[in-house]
Amino acid sequence: MARKPSAERRRQLTEAAIRAMTRDGVPRTTTRSIAAEAGVSLSVFHYCFDSKQALIESVITTIMDHYVDVVRAAIQPQPTLQETIRAGFRAYWDHVAAHPGEHMLTYELTQYALREPGFAHLARRQYELYADTYAGLLEQLRETMGFELSVPVPVLAGYLATMTDGLTLSFLALGDEKACMDIIDTVTDHVASLVRD
Repeated sequence: MARKPSAERRRQLTEAAIRAMTRDGVPRTTTRSIAAEAGVSLSVFHYCFDSKQALIESVITTIMDHYVDVVRAAIQPQPTLQETIRAGFRAYWDHVAAHPGEHMLTYELTQYALREPGFAHLARRQYELYADTYAGLLEQLRETMGFELSVPVPVLAGYLATMTDGLTLSFLALGDEKACMDIIDTVTDHVASLVRD
């Protein structure tokens, strides 16, 4: 059997970890169960990840990549700014609806990192990534649609990250998609109102 490059092995193990953690929960997922899920030996796991922290950071980043790529592709200029923004939120929401376990895992990873000694920086990094991602998406929109905002991009990015985080958790707990869509419409209109000519 041909050897795979280590970056490809890391991706394979990270995706296996996401499946195992989504199914079994973070505390019950072991390096052995991840290796078995990936169909590799335990030594391959330890070659690719020198610590559980490195694995969790890779899991957090990969989950974000799953839906950010979808959102980025969806944010193409529409006839109006509201429609463009709504398309981005809708793409995110479609991912939440299709992969609720993966999104639930993000909250479990946050709690795990905050409770586990020496892991709190991973929770901070996770939420920094959320805000950084929104900042990048806002900059993408500004460049493609040529507008300015009445608030600084980092402030709006933080607001949107916080809103999306809370809305996702609310949906996972309550399952009320219509209420979530109504909130997304409200936030979409609010963001559009922050644009100045």
